[in-house]
Amino acid sequence: MSVLFLLMGASFVLAVGFLLGFIWAVRRGQFEDTETPTLRLLTEDGGVKGNPLKEKKEPHE
Repeated sequence: MSVLFLLMGASFVLAVGFLLGFIWAVRRGQFEDTETPTLRLLTEDGGVKGNPLKEKKEPHE
């Protein structure tokens, strides 16, 4: 029975830790802009030219 109380206490401490981590991330602005990173891929110039997997590599001598 004492193991049950030990596990309940450990799960409570873990849950409080996750809650504090989430609150910290929200206050630091981690979740403010969720749209821009997905759209940045469509508007960036440059990128990979050709298919690097199909290009033949020269053996080193």
